[in-house]
Amino acid sequence: MACLQLRLKAEDETATDDEAVRRATTTLLPITQKHGVAFILNDRPDLAAELGCDGAHVGQEDASYDEARHLLGTRAIVGVTCHDSRHLAMAAAEAGADYVAFGAFFPTSTKTPKFSARPDLLNWWSDIMEAPCVAIGGITVENCPPLVSAGADFLAVSAGVWAHPDGPGPAVRAFNEIFESADQGTG
Repeated sequence: MACLQLRLKAEDETATDDEAVRRATTTLLPITQKHGVAFILNDRPDLAAELGCDGAHVGQEDASYDEARHLLGTRAIVGVTCHDSRHLAMAAAEAGADYVAFGAFFPTSTKTPKFSARPDLLNWWSDIMEAPCVAIGGITVENCPPLVSAGADFLAVSAGVWAHPDGPGPAVRAFNEIFESADQGTG
């Protein structure tokens, strides 16, 4: 399932005001849902619930998983950032998180990563757990194949799509082809 995560933060990581998040969400949510894409709001399960988003993604310094689940209910998607920590990932999955996110795998200009993850973490996770994992951080069409091969169920990409030299459409098609090749055992 494809998801679009709305992450509105200033370069210094300060949060965007609630009204800007509301405006962006009310604009983008119907478009994503029309195309069968889940709309996930970053950091703000309270606004995700208020605005009817498909779910929320919470970091370790945001609302807890339990708080997000309480606000959003059992049908919404709740994902949890776990950095490079097996312990955080196990705790999130055991609590019921719909996915865990690991990273940063590569240098990124989207934010200053506090942690660095390696592909063997994805191997470990996919070998023992059923909850999907998302690889985050500086991911491009060129550097993602080892992450997909290692077991990433999803990739969180920003500049990998929006800064792709051929544009976003070709970037998305290229990412999809990499996953399809891995699913067919040719990647």
